[in-house]
This record gives sequence, C-alpha cells and structure tokens, in this order.
Amino acid sequence: MSVDGVVSVGMARAAIAAQLSLVCDKVDVPVSMQQLGASFVTLHIKGELRGCIGTLEAYRPLAEDVVNNAVAAAFKDPRFLPLSVQEFLMTQIEVSLLSPLQALVFNNEQQALEMLKPGVDGVVLAFASYRATFLPQVWEQLPGKKEFMSHLKRKAGLAPDFFHSEMLLWRYSVTKFSEKNSAFKFVGGGC
Repeated sequence: MSVDGVVSVGMARAAIAAQLSLVCDKVDVPVSMQQLGASFVTLHIKGELRGCIGTLEAYRPLAEDVVNNAVAAAFKDPRFLPLSVQEFLMTQIEVSLLSPLQALVFNNEQQALEMLKPGVDGVVLAFASYRATFLPQVWEQLPGKKEFMSHLKRKAGLAPDFFHSEMLLWRYSVTKFSEKNSAFKFVGGGC
C-alpha cells in the first residue's frame, strides 16, 4: 500500500474522530498529498453503506479533500443521520483517490457501453441539470454494462432507458484504500 493510501485512511478516521470530540493521533501529511487531488470517502458498517461523499475533479490539496469528504460522508450524506460515536466504533473507512476525468465520445448508447471497462471505470453522467456518478466499486453489485448504466441514469433522476445526443459521459479510475487492508484498522476504544 502506498504512503498516500495509508495516510489518507488515517486522515479520514482522525477527521471524523475530531468531529466526535474523540482523540486521535495526528497524521503527518506527505508532500504528495499537498498537490491538488480528488477523492471519495466511503463508510461501511458491517458491510453496509453508511455514507459516501466525494469530489470528482481536483480543486484543492488532496489531504484537504480527503478530510472534508470524510467529515461530509460521516455527517452530511443526506441519505443517513449523522454518524454517532457508537457507529464510529464499528465503521470501516475506504478512501478512493481519483484519476482525472476522461470524456467519452460516442454517437449512441451502444458505443458508450462498449467503451466501459467493468470493475475499472468509474462513470460520470451529465445531461442538462441531471448528474450522477458511480465509483468503479459499484460494478461489484452491477456487473453488466447495461444494468450499470441504467442504475446510473436512475441515480441522476433520469429514466433507465433514457438516451439523448447531448448526454455526456466521463470515465475515471480510482486507487482504493480500505482499513481492512491498512495499518489503520480500527481496534478497541481509540483511533
């Protein structure tokens, strides 16, 4: 695991702990995380999603992005109540560091689907004011390209069979780091 990965998971846990008035060891930020970067922070409790917030395009230092997204995933994801201390004790944190977005050029949905790499590509869909993304990890639940795209459209607020020539798609990849395989596995009563 890279230093950025271990540090990003530790930073995410420390940021959430601080919001809950818990004490965590300070995490030293490597120079590489002071560069602009985009991330998503995903929280799970017993394998179930408990929050996920992120940034698609780099506009602030990666360290700051991870910290802000961790706090937002824990306390501002509109699908969930704010994380409690008891939940925090059971929470597994995953940080995904995003590559730059790559625009897809296509004439129809079939062409777009052929360009996608299941398990590798995260996808952003935009049409008018509708916008949604799925991280590459979503392929684990939706392995078929058509099914993946239908659910992404639904997430954006569009019909599953919607297609329009002005619909835009971008793909990106992630480098994923999770506590289940990092040095920051939560054990016991502290961070």
